[in-house]
Amino acid sequence: MPTGSSPKREKEFKEIEAKMKKEHRYPGREEEVAARIVNKQRAEKGETKDSKKH
Repeated sequence: MPTGSSPKREKEFKEIEAKMKKEHRYPGREEEVAARIVNKQRAEKGETKDSKKH
């Protein structure tokens, strides 16, 4: 996760990553996919620098 992420997003990232590993989804790429999901959610909610410009 990027620095500056809230503890809520950090927890969410770890939960998503663990769920993917348990379900054997995206083998070897669980961390990357979980980070992309959380980053997308952060951008949609306006929690990133770039999203505030739009």
